[in-house]
Amino acid sequence: MDALIDFGKILLPAGTVLYAMFLVVKSFLTKELEKKLIDIKIKNTETVLPIRLQAYERICLFLERISPNNLVVRLSNASLSAAQFQQVLITEIRQEFNHNLSQQVYLSDEAWEMVKNAMEDIVSVVNVAAQQVKSDDKSVDLAKRVFELMMEKNNDPIAVALKKVKDEIRTSF
Repeated sequence: MDALIDFGKILLPAGTVLYAMFLVVKSFLTKELEKKLIDIKIKNTETVLPIRLQAYERICLFLERISPNNLVVRLSNASLSAAQFQQVLITEIRQEFNHNLSQQVYLSDEAWEMVKNAMEDIVSVVNVAAQQVKSDDKSVDLAKRVFELMMEKNNDPIAVALKKVKDEIRTSF
């Protein structure tokens, strides 16, 4: 019986010390893991942040390039008919969109949806304007009608999308 009590006197403090060491080691490993995760997040942020900023810049540039003010001036060609000019405008908008399609990864779903809606609104304005002029009219007539339709709109879809993208940039950075 005395041997059992002596064994208990040794085992109880040894078990307590062992459990305390277990807790210290577990705490140490947990803190080290947290430090590693923080380091990984910092490195990811350093890598992803410039890419995200570049994506926002490209989307802003895309929106500016497809705005009728810039698009029509950049692509105007007096030798084209209204129907040909419509095709040129629509093709250019779609090419610009396809070129920037991968940027959606870096934007919120809401911002990307607004960018897509702005692009579709501009395509719609061009198509409506083309229906309202004769196909053999001059490209200037189509351009004039596009501008008239854009002025009739209460909200400029490009401005709305640009505002959303800029607001997202401000809140993210």
